[in-house]
Amino acid sequence: MENTINETNTNAKATVRLMLVDDHKLFRCGIKSLFENSKGVVVVAEASSGKEGIAKILAQNPDVVLLDLELGDINGLDLIEKVASQKPNVKFVILTSHINEHVINKAMKMGIYGYILKDINSEFLDMIVKSVSSGAMWIDKKVVQILRELNPNVIPNMQVSRMNFKSTHANLTAREYEVLKLVVDGKSNQQIANELNISEHTSKAHVCNIIQKLVVDDRTQAAVKAIREGIV
Repeated sequence: MENTINETNTNAKATVRLMLVDDHKLFRCGIKSLFENSKGVVVVAEASSGKEGIAKILAQNPDVVLLDLELGDINGLDLIEKVASQKPNVKFVILTSHINEHVINKAMKMGIYGYILKDINSEFLDMIVKSVSSGAMWIDKKVVQILRELNPNVIPNMQVSRMNFKSTHANLTAREYEVLKLVVDGKSNQQIANELNISEHTSKAHVCNIIQKLVVDDRTQAAVKAIREGIV
């Protein structure tokens, strides 16, 4: 899945146009403030209801939409259904505090790019939005388990995927697997160092080795690949 951003200058091409749809103003303000310091993401619009969200999506044409399921007037899935055919390039990410098997299954069939719980690490959310804009899919670990139970063949089980991963890529050491898991959790090099009781220099070296072994360009792509392979 690919995403094309039509902008007129080189700097703008690297900027993800993000829209927020949530009926809680305080929550929207918190998310918006998070992205004010983000390099590469700009909040172009926000909406407090489903109907307002539909109108602004059609008018603003964002790259990624973060939306809650409960919007007061209509639910998030109804919103997606009403605009998806008109805006096929918009990538929708559910950001909610609810886990419901029926809703999750329906959302996946609708082609959403993410299902994230609201207790997500703020730094990780920034990385997710950037990754989704490039075509990656991000699903919360708790949701992944439900999807495995509902659709056993959709997501490979951990052990099979790990064996496939080792046979496809240069083997990661046990320590590198630990570091990779923390990278997927959105930890910085310093946070990884603190958690594993190693120096920041050693932490950075492990991350560099992981990036090289996975044949990716940066830590974000490494995290995306790890999740796609079912390693964490």
